[in-house]
Amino acid sequence: MGEITLERPYSAGVWSRRRTVLIALSMGLVAAFAASLALGSVSIPLNNIVTILMGGEGARASWTTIVMNFRLPKAITAALAGAALSVSGLLMQTLFRNPLADPYVLGISSGASLGVALVVLVTASAGVSLFSGLTLVGDVGLITAASIGAAAVMAIIAIIARRVRHTMTLLILGLMIGYMTGSLVSILIHFSIPDRIQTYINWTFGTFGGVTWSQMPLFSAVILIGLLTAYWVAKPLNAFLLGETYARSMGVDVRRARIGILAASSILAGVVTAFCGPIGFLGVAVPHLCRILLRTSDHRVALPAAALMGASLALIADMIAQVPGGQVILPLNAITALIGAPVVVWVILSRRNLRESFSA
Repeated sequence: MGEITLERPYSAGVWSRRRTVLIALSMGLVAAFAASLALGSVSIPLNNIVTILMGGEGARASWTTIVMNFRLPKAITAALAGAALSVSGLLMQTLFRNPLADPYVLGISSGASLGVALVVLVTASAGVSLFSGLTLVGDVGLITAASIGAAAVMAIIAIIARRVRHTMTLLILGLMIGYMTGSLVSILIHFSIPDRIQTYINWTFGTFGGVTWSQMPLFSAVILIGLLTAYWVAKPLNAFLLGETYARSMGVDVRRARIGILAASSILAGVVTAFCGPIGFLGVAVPHLCRILLRTSDHRVALPAAALMGASLALIADMIAQVPGGQVILPLNAITALIGAPVVVWVILSRRNLRESFSA
């Protein structure tokens, strides 16, 4: 289960099955999005949700405010972030030929967190709040810092991956890099002003509620660029499934493709980490679930499937974290861990030798 497979041109029946899966995932996303708008500490009927989204007024004036100012931007953020992290994880698993690779496990999110922490220290010294009231320049700076941090760690991992073939060794090294960047973050936070420390700690728990309407165009545009870049390298990714030597023999510009994969992964992981915190486990779990459903690793269908499923699971995780009907808000990372960790355990136990997991 979850093995990498390359297939001959699809028959009509195979394409029909893939299309059915993608349609089902799309419908699941629509259902999860609608539920995220309707459920919460205050339940709102779906017919009122539709009325509000069409520009009308809900049965209660407060419902319009709740949907338009709070739930709608959070739902859009969750869907985009889930899609971004899942696609980023799929790209990393293919590039490193590692079934457990994702931005969180390999320390990529820690690198992005380091970039954010650097911005925290600089803006805090000037008395500027990092997570509210930033101008467009501040938002761009935050995304840039996070993406550079993610790209730096990912470049180190890529260099290590060329020398280390054992999957578990690479994972341990990625974990150690994550610890090192985490220690640097701790040092930076130690010298930050006290009122920023709690803000940063809350940010590390993860949340989809931090993106405002004014930030949404930039947030969504950057993720769209990352997703389009990922789809642009879909064909080279299929060649990478059998290794760089095979890809090169098929006429793929390996260096250019690798740069494109690294850029897309870093952008996607960086922007989500910058605005939502280091969200774990979605990137490693969703690609495997998609392979099970699709019975293929062809990125022409795996990429859109990962985006759709990742968006749906992010919305579901956020709904669980909100505890519908209650006033309690759970840490988002705790919920994504409950969803993703069992998949990671299954991946490990279902393979007798992780070094052969991504072999042809």
